[in-house]
Amino acid sequence: MKPTLQFRLSQHLALTPQLQQSIRLLQLSTLELHQEVEQMLEQNPFLDVEEDASSAFEPLADRSTPAERAGERETERASENTSTGSDEGEAAAPLDGAAEFGTTERDDWENGTEREDFDGIRESPGKSSTNNDSDDFDGSERDTPVISLQDHLREQLSSMRLAAADAAAVMVLIESLNDDGYLDGTLQEIVDQLAGNASEDAREDLLARLQCGLRWLQSMEPTGVGASDLAECLTLQLRNQPRCEAQMIAIIVCKSHLELLARRDLKKLMAATGADEDLLREAQALIKALEPKPGRQFARAEANIIIPDVFVQKAGRGWKVVLNPDVMPKLRINDLYANAIRQQRGSNSLNGAGPGLNSRLQEARWFMKNILQRFDTIQRVSQAIVERQKNFFSHGAIAMKPLVLREIADELGLHESTISRVTTAKYMSTPFGTFELKYFFGSSLNTEAGGNASSTAVRALIKQIVAAEDPAKPLSDSQISQMLDEQGIQVARRTVAKYRDALKIAPTQLRKAM
Repeated sequence: MKPTLQFRLSQHLALTPQLQQSIRLLQLSTLELHQEVEQMLEQNPFLDVEEDASSAFEPLADRSTPAERAGERETERASENTSTGSDEGEAAAPLDGAAEFGTTERDDWENGTEREDFDGIRESPGKSSTNNDSDDFDGSERDTPVISLQDHLREQLSSMRLAAADAAAVMVLIESLNDDGYLDGTLQEIVDQLAGNASEDAREDLLARLQCGLRWLQSMEPTGVGASDLAECLTLQLRNQPRCEAQMIAIIVCKSHLELLARRDLKKLMAATGADEDLLREAQALIKALEPKPGRQFARAEANIIIPDVFVQKAGRGWKVVLNPDVMPKLRINDLYANAIRQQRGSNSLNGAGPGLNSRLQEARWFMKNILQRFDTIQRVSQAIVERQKNFFSHGAIAMKPLVLREIADELGLHESTISRVTTAKYMSTPFGTFELKYFFGSSLNTEAGGNASSTAVRALIKQIVAAEDPAKPLSDSQISQMLDEQGIQVARRTVAKYRDALKIAPTQLRKAM
């Protein structure tokens, strides 16, 4: 074969490091961004926190550490200035060859990723009408320390006069509890973990100690702690209540017939317990008043708190979006280092380190620019969503309109993948609670009038219908479908079942009152 020389002209998309960082920052949640900023502050000496802010993310940072971190950075700078004072007093490589800052275009963020299916997104648990909704809520309450279940039990154990071996057994069991207050494993499994290759007599003695310790543990508060399953947890609580006939029936039901109770099978419960209908209803009322998760009250409330990225505020006859200043990093370029490089331009005092320092300075500038661009995009997308869903902010989820990513993308001149990144793990505070931005997107369903109804609004309507039903005769999915059809919304029975499951509404037979 004869070698030849050929020329080809082609186009391809190259993602620069700046674009890659911009895309990555855009899809991070607030907590992930906080971690990214803290990491960058540790790695890049040219990046610093504003002087009036103790942390880049003051509300999210550990209250005890920002000042210490700031002090450590100042100490490091002072030591560096002391050790390299004469060297840094000379010049660095010129900045003229550095890339121009801020040349990234907004449209360069896209990479063609397809959008996700947002049908079936449920309301986030971050805020509801029952938590942190009042005007007098103090945000500092989030910093109040919450005692853990284990600490609560250890305090009780310290006041009990037990033998050292029994106290040690109880301590082992306390450490074996899960967050709900149940034993995380059987006593035999705990023995296997502790005894190892011990003799059979030693293992039996250890098992006996743990059984004794378990009785002590189950006598502590909260009642029901240390149970191995739900039936034992409920039974422990019932035994602490005043003795009566209904209590005895409730204990029998919890021990052996919880499945029948869950199915609301009154006839089989009457046959199994020998109790009449009225007595069973009293027993059911006792069981419903119990706590199935004794450790729930000790769970840290911070785990369920969602900090919104944007707030929606009333503005005249409309609504406007305001960024949450508490989640925006308060960053700046370290003037001391930046000025030192500028003053040493053209000299050789940095011994070849000039280009590297220039690169780190440019990296800090790009990082700050990309963060500002991230929040700007979040605000623009949020405002576009608010404009499309105005009725929601006045009337709630039942007034939600159908909305897909492409509509917002076309309006803002962005790609659907960018909208997908912006709406992932970003939250909006509204008059009806805090919701993920994806909550405002939903597929459309046909109506008799020829229009479309949002799937989110249909779910809200299903929730209202179920809330208003007769508990003695709950509606089936087919009946709910017919009721929606009477209101001009065409929804198949299977779709109703899917939306009901998304709303965590039990099936018909489980909603029926005994």
